Amino acid sequence: MRHEFVIGADAGRPARVGGSAPLLVIAGPCVIEDEDTVLRTAEALADTCGALEVGFVFKSSYLKDNRTAVDSFVGPGPESGLRTLERVRREVGVPVLADVHERAEIAAAAEVLDVLQIPAFLCRQTRLLTEAAATGRCVNVKKGQFLSPSDVRHLVTKYESTGTGGLLLTERGTTFGYGNLVVDMRALEIMRGFGYPVVFDVTHSLQMPGGAGNETGGDRRFAPLMARAACAAGVEALFLESHPDPSRARSDKHTQIPVTEMRRLLETAREFHRLERQRASE
Repeated sequence: MRHEFVIGADAGRPARVGGSAPLLVIAGPCVIEDEDTVLRTAEALADTCGALEVGFVFKSSYLKDNRTAVDSFVGPGPESGLRTLERVRREVGVPVLADVHERAEIAAAAEVLDVLQIPAFLCRQTRLLTEAAATGRCVNVKKGQFLSPSDVRHLVTKYESTGTGGLLLTERGTTFGYGNLVVDMRALEIMRGFGYPVVFDVTHSLQMPGGAGNETGGDRRFAPLMARAACAAGVEALFLESHPDPSRARSDKHTQIPVTEMRRLLETAREFHRLERQRASE
């Protein structure tokens, strides 16, 4: 049985995911840099997704604790960052998502966020996951780069012990030697077998950890290819980081997609999603 649910039911533009729902797009800048950039990006992406009739959840992190260098920009922190995301939710009218890193963050985050995201390196933290799920909010768990797709069953069991708000399972690539990631498309089908919507994280899958000296490298050129492949494999949602000017982004500048290029990428991905749904129903 495929789970289908609504994210941000009380938002101006709620998003459906799973089952018969259209493709869901989770997108936004990697990290909150300033309020103006966040609001402009959210409005542009919401307009694009609205025109394409796909679901949209805005994402941006208030804290990026997993950075390469000690002096890397980590964001404004929970208090200021959540105020910015609350403004996006109120003014743009879309559901919002951000990471939670510690149990102490969960209560305040759940007051604002429609989706609480468990970062990949923390996906095995049992109490972080179960306490996030117990808020009744949707939870997005990113499969760790070290975790096999079949072991995602343990993450599902942990969520189901306390959760009622919906679960998303995200593939973001597997560690491949040093400084590289590889995506096994079989993982998407294995993860879909647990019955919950599967998200493919396009841009993080293109990273080369530590591949640019004091920062993570990567190659955004392959984003359209990976998005098409994932939609052809049957995923219910795409996760993409997008920035008005990636060259000036303060995090993940090598893999974020320019906002102006998102429509073309999503148009094609939506068609592959439609064709796969048609094939599956025959």
